[in-house]
Amino acid sequence: MAKEKKEQENQINIELSEEVAEGVYSNLAMIAHSNSEFVIDFIRLMPGVPKAKVKSRIVITPEHAKRLLNALKDNIDKYESSFGAIKRTDDGPHFPMNFGGAMGEA
Repeated sequence: MAKEKKEQENQINIELSEEVAEGVYSNLAMIAHSNSEFVIDFIRLMPGVPKAKVKSRIVITPEHAKRLLNALKDNIDKYESSFGAIKRTDDGPHFPMNFGGAMGEA
């Protein structure tokens, strides 16, 4: 009984709205940091569009950044054990540098 009560006390009730549950597509992330925080910008980069938009910005502490790194590695390991290795290429997206817009001239 005491163990059950302690487990209930340690639980967090997390609410997920419908809007947030839909998620946001991102195909690029940029990360910056200071001595007190990490800033992760999730960006949607579309071919043929001259501007990329930051779709979401997450600001976390260095400790939470380390926890995120470990959790992501754990999930990638589980994914690869189920579905095989994730193929990695060293080159980024194959979008032209001008993203389909006019090239500047000097």
